[in-house]
Amino acid sequence: MTRQTISDLLSFRAVARERSFTRAAAQMGVSPSALSHTVRGLEERLGVRLLTRTTRSVALTQAGERLLVTIDPHFDEIEAGLAALSELRDKPAGAIRVTSGDHAARSILWPAIARLVPHYPDISFEVVIDTALTDIVTERFDGGVRLGEQVAKDMIAVRIGPDMRMAVVGAPSYLEGRSPPRTPHDLAAHRCINLRLPTLGGLYAWEFERSSRELKVRVDGPLAFNDLGMILNSALAGLGLAYIPQDLAEPYFVDGRLVHLLADWTPPFSGYHLYYPSRRQQSPAFAVLVEALRWRA
Repeated sequence: MTRQTISDLLSFRAVARERSFTRAAAQMGVSPSALSHTVRGLEERLGVRLLTRTTRSVALTQAGERLLVTIDPHFDEIEAGLAALSELRDKPAGAIRVTSGDHAARSILWPAIARLVPHYPDISFEVVIDTALTDIVTERFDGGVRLGEQVAKDMIAVRIGPDMRMAVVGAPSYLEGRSPPRTPHDLAAHRCINLRLPTLGGLYAWEFERSSRELKVRVDGPLAFNDLGMILNSALAGLGLAYIPQDLAEPYFVDGRLVHLLADWTPPFSGYHLYYPSRRQQSPAFAVLVEALRWRA
């Protein structure tokens, strides 16, 4: 295989993964037109069309899908082998990309990374905040952070935090003159602050459990956000009841700015896990992050 063919295959792979000439070109440091010319040349030599191009999108043809499936694992192995050479250095080196929700990133990922950066100057960290269940293989992340129950079965999952609890909270100013909820069904009489889910844009149903009885309650109110910080601020402002991780609310229980409600309906559940593909060789740099995050009760 010629050097030119390898270069062209890498160009095709970048476009196929990004589904965009513009993003792939930025990644490779070339112009979109040059990248398009390269891929067209590859298609002409192979005698098949690999990509279907429109003004708004790029899609793989059947031949393109087959080629990507064939070459992708081999290039992944080469990249992993090159990363593994950092074992021969005094300290691990390389780039690590992780996707995480905002709460986990702030409470777990950031403290670990802040400890690692001074000791591993040759490791770069990129954390992408995303509440959707991102496909870390397709999006080329080294790993992701999600609740244990959300991790796919074909992934390796490492526990990185304690059990969690959710909490229904309200400000004293909101509760003044109102009867506090005694059961989840009582939430129907209250103004609640909704969480907008990334998947299909739906609203999250608040989850409760007591004595093995599980309930999901869809609440109503004038506010909805896709950010826990905005939900917390709205609750502190007395604009309604909120359903948030208990650790976010605890400082405000102490100073009296929030009241904990329905505590007997929110038992602990499995906390955050770092997950990554079982078939991908772990780089020394990523192994450093795994060990820094591993939960030790």
